[in-house]
Amino acid sequence: MTSVSNCFAQLRNRGQCALIPFLTAGDPDLETTANALRQLDASGADLIELGVPYSDPLADGPVIQAAATRALQQGTRLDHVLGMVTDLAPEIRAPIILFTYYNPIYHRGVPEFLQQIAKAGVQGLVVPDLPLEESENLLQQAADLGIEVTLLVAPTSSQERIEKIALRSQGFIYLVSTTGVTGMRTKVENRVQDLIADLRQVTDKPIGVGFGISRTEHARQVMDWGADAAIVGSAFVNRLGEGSPSQGLSAISTFCRSLKSSLLMEA
Repeated sequence: MTSVSNCFAQLRNRGQCALIPFLTAGDPDLETTANALRQLDASGADLIELGVPYSDPLADGPVIQAAATRALQQGTRLDHVLGMVTDLAPEIRAPIILFTYYNPIYHRGVPEFLQQIAKAGVQGLVVPDLPLEESENLLQQAADLGIEVTLLVAPTSSQERIEKIALRSQGFIYLVSTTGVTGMRTKVENRVQDLIADLRQVTDKPIGVGFGISRTEHARQVMDWGADAAIVGSAFVNRLGEGSPSQGLSAISTFCRSLKSSLLMEA
């Protein structure tokens, strides 16, 4: 499996924008999650973000919160997620980026947590509630194990803070498209274009836009504005949860192909 950085470098060389779907591990169960990751990998996903279910997901909207609740009720825990990833990682091409809040990392201990996810085959890490000012320890230890920790830029970030985050973020920079939590929205706010431009002034690292990207036209819009990746979460989680597991798997596969096609269209 290639690294997050190398995946972006390959896509940039081909002039392509990455598609990064998000799923909540264990919703509706880990077997379905594993099959969903296979489907996404085969249907055009360039990287895949996998959320560890957590009881207090502050950055997540109602769709992903509900998915996390269902997964926890099924008994899904971090060890179960990593066991599934360990078995699956050799099969799929797309790098896996783990999305988790800091409390489970702190509870387990940073070195042990990082060693375990590295051993499982995780390539990237997003910790939405980790402030830049407290990130150095995690960033350094992760880098030593070949795990790239991606930091988030909020729409309210000052230019000075944007520069600091861009300097420290690994793999790519996660640009949050809107204030508030994740969720499906009708349009992408125009200020995202300005935020991408602000980032381009201070870094050449890839920029991924997430939160509220839920339609093919949204993905195409952020690409046209200069983003290197469209990150799509709630729309995938919602489709996977509708109907039977087989129906959900078919739905996310079709949606993934449609999104990827929109990112390959000629301008």
